[in-house]
Amino acid sequence: MTTDPASRNTPYVEEFRANAGKLGGNFEGVPVLLLHTTSAAGGDPRVTPLTCLPFAEGWAIFASKGGAPTEPAWYLELVADPQVTIEFGPDTIEVRARVATGSERDDIWSRQTELMPAFAGYAQAANRTIPVVVLEGR
Repeated sequence: MTTDPASRNTPYVEEFRANAGKLGGNFEGVPVLLLHTTSAAGGDPRVTPLTCLPFAEGWAIFASKGGAPTEPAWYLELVADPQVTIEFGPDTIEVRARVATGSERDDIWSRQTELMPAFAGYAQAANRTIPVVVLEGR
């Protein structure tokens, strides 16, 4: 099994694109987007499939890294360069990322853990506050 995140994500990216933004299996019915970032280390383009929470102003994504103690690379890339592109459904959209704070962060996090209780477990396993990133640009 490969540990390269790009290789690990390739089947999800391909399925997403082949099915107008829908995934099957464990992700059937779960809103997912493809986040396009640029690696801080080498400037290479990256595409990362992420569970998201769509709302009127945009989308929320969560830097849970599956409960790991550190933030995922895409989060650090967004902090460094918040102007990015996403794919949601069949659409490609330019967005601006910002880290939610205070009650906004808590409200979004609460909605996500109600919809997907596994996220509460990620926070407990990570032993850190999971950053919530809002993507605006609809």
